[in-house]
Amino acid sequence: MPFDLTGKTAFVTGATSGLGRHFAHVLARSGCDVAISGRRRERLEELKLELSAAGCRSVAVTLDVTEASSLPVALDEAERQIGPIHILVNNAGMNVQSAAVDLDPEGFDQVMGTNLRGPFLLATEVARRMIARGGGGRIINIASIGAFRVLPGLTAYCMSKAGIAMMTQCLAREWARYGINVNSICPGYIETELNQDWFRSEAGRAQVKSFPRRQLMREEDLDDMLLLLASDSSAAVTGALLTVDDGQSL
Repeated sequence: MPFDLTGKTAFVTGATSGLGRHFAHVLARSGCDVAISGRRRERLEELKLELSAAGCRSVAVTLDVTEASSLPVALDEAERQIGPIHILVNNAGMNVQSAAVDLDPEGFDQVMGTNLRGPFLLATEVARRMIARGGGGRIINIASIGAFRVLPGLTAYCMSKAGIAMMTQCLAREWARYGINVNSICPGYIETELNQDWFRSEAGRAQVKSFPRRQLMREEDLDDMLLLLASDSSAAVTGALLTVDDGQSL
């Protein structure tokens, strides 16, 4: 692997599927100890077994990022088992596909709570610990090209990801003096459990054909960016909003 994270500990949210699950494997292969979190305990245990079989020291922590009181409890449990958190991957997210006029308050609150409020509260809790400990750290927020452009039918999602982008820059500025680097990866479309039905539909296939390369991205396309931001090689990178979208937003 181009980046060695041996001796580091990462906390990954939304690890029960999709990018979160993939990121846990990527970090583990780079020598990182990994705390995996999410709502579905059964899936976390399956992933923990996979990571252990690959030689990674890991812990599975059940967590719903919308429950603020559970965040410090989850971090306490992770740190008790595998040590202080050096890297946070703020990946938990969801969407509700709907015209804005049809989106009810409950749906809006669910998107914003999962995609923006939860990541903010978790980042601040992790940062408090990093500041108290000294030595800095890395916070990697997973945003989207929807932070910068309209994705039809995903107004609340785009709003939440735009919020993540500004949150990244504000926190990077505030915590720079403590050696905490805060950055965002802004991916293009990757097929996951959240969108697979759409991309297998006729309309979804037509959308893919509209992309410059007429293809979806792969999870693996984000690996090197993730590892760069998690490693010491990104010491001078903070407050960056890094688009990795295979040209989809062009």
